[in-house]
Amino acid sequence: MERKVFQLGDVVQMKKQHPCGTNEMEIIRMGMDIRIKCVGCKHSVLVPRAKFEKNLKKVLRSKEEAEQQLNGLDEQTDE
Repeated sequence: MERKVFQLGDVVQMKKQHPCGTNEMEIIRMGMDIRIKCVGCKHSVLVPRAKFEKNLKKVLRSKEEAEQQLNGLDEQTDE
């Protein structure tokens, strides 16, 4: 089974939803534990890495991709 690749600042979809009704979380801290923040209500939770990886469904928006898109837009407006 392939390991899912994620990094700081990514918005991920979890298997189970947060009590506020959304299952989108932003990664705000990484280490042995991972702190994620609910996109809906801004509540943050500290989750052990193994449990996070088990409950991660997919990466919705990568911080790196968002920065590349912003840089591309900046270059287009400079012309």
